[in-house]
Amino acid sequence: MRLRRVYWICFVAALAVYGTMILWTLPGIQASAGGLIPFDMRPGGYSVAEGRAFLEALGPEGRALYEGPQRLLDLFYPALLAVVLIGAVLTFFQSRVLRVVLIAVTLAGMAGDYTENHLIAGLLAGDITDGALAAASRATLVKSSATSVAMLVVGAGLLRGAIRKWRSR
Repeated sequence: MRLRRVYWICFVAALAVYGTMILWTLPGIQASAGGLIPFDMRPGGYSVAEGRAFLEALGPEGRALYEGPQRLLDLFYPALLAVVLIGAVLTFFQSRVLRVVLIAVTLAGMAGDYTENHLIAGLLAGDITDGALAAASRATLVKSSATSVAMLVVGAGLLRGAIRKWRSR
């Protein structure tokens, strides 16, 4: 019972952190960059030229948001999301192999997100070499791909469970 309570606390915290980023920090960063989309919100990655253009357009307010509140929020979000997804995997799927694969995919998404955050911090600090921009984009792709797979499979598991419950009525 205690584990279930911790899970739901993490679920609510993940939603709160995500909501804060989506409603406050990321729109502020985007506005400060003349409407250009922040690195974190480009699931398909970005080219070196696009990365440079974003960094050149990013104003001081957006830079302060990215280096301050956004970085702090993104310190917690990847781990919270991983806990939520792994808890859902353990609830919806009984196959040991499927659980191991989905947990590995979830952890890869979390690792990609933390790597992305670290590399973005370097970009904001002035390391804007082609290699640094390309590495940050690759980390974004890993984060986005792995997290999307995990979310889709968990969503399918949730739907499957709802259908089973509905049919058993």
